Amino acid sequence: MTASLVGALVLALAQAQPAAAAGAAANPGAGSAPRAVARAAPASPASAPATHITVLAAASLADAFHDIAARLRAARPGLEVRFDFAGSQQLALAIEQGAMADVFASADTRWMDYVTTRGLAAGEPRLFAGNRLVVIVPRANPARIGRLQALARPGVKLVLAAEAVPVGAYSREALAKLAGAPGFPADYARKVLANVVSQEDNVRGVVGKVQLGEADAGLVYESDVASAAAGAVRMLEIPGPYNVLARYPIVVLRSGRRAAEARAFVDFVCSRSGQEVLGARGFLPAGSAAR
Repeated sequence: MTASLVGALVLALAQAQPAAAAGAAANPGAGSAPRAVARAAPASPASAPATHITVLAAASLADAFHDIAARLRAARPGLEVRFDFAGSQQLALAIEQGAMADVFASADTRWMDYVTTRGLAAGEPRLFAGNRLVVIVPRANPARIGRLQALARPGVKLVLAAEAVPVGAYSREALAKLAGAPGFPADYARKVLANVVSQEDNVRGVVGKVQLGEADAGLVYESDVASAAAGAVRMLEIPGPYNVLARYPIVVLRSGRRAAEARAFVDFVCSRSGQEVLGARGFLPAGSAAR
């Protein structure tokens, strides 16, 4: 029964009471009419509020985690997952400052350690995915960047994530590895970093600048090219020996109020079904991240 129907019934009963009282006074011998009683209709299972958890996750996980949430919803109807995607450093600081959340998924172990060493995690983190770095350029490639050495050319506009951001730290590590490698000058990293025109708070900021043509190149995760940026950019691979393996850990947080549901989400991410979704979005399997 809707609220409007209930209100109408209450009003009708209120108006009927004076007339009934007058009738009883005029004919005291008459039998009392049975009183109508309005009862609220029982709530249907469909109207029961959904149980929700809040997941704070690295920006690079946005597409994959939305896919995982859809699968989990099918397996566990009534469980709603709400996300807040940002740089891992921003999320870790928010958790320290008291943000209410149930799960934290980081793009590196550094910021996960920041959370766990402060006693903010409930249990041990689990590695659930890996990633690799790539260089992206706009589809039109106006700077004519066809190989990694070109990133050191004067005048190239390069965008990176800030060093506090996991992908920013990984990017600088990869550039340092390339410096002095066969075909690269010893001062390669210095020259490339001199071309940086913008430092972003998360990897999606880097992708966006390159897609819009505001930069000639950027360093991002391979998974970014496999999903959001597909078709809008071109990719240059970084050779394996000089690349960096990104490791993604996940943990249940002490600040959450739905520990069982939070563990269910973490378990699903690490499950075969969750790993299939991550693989389809360009991530490496959890086993590679553990090495």
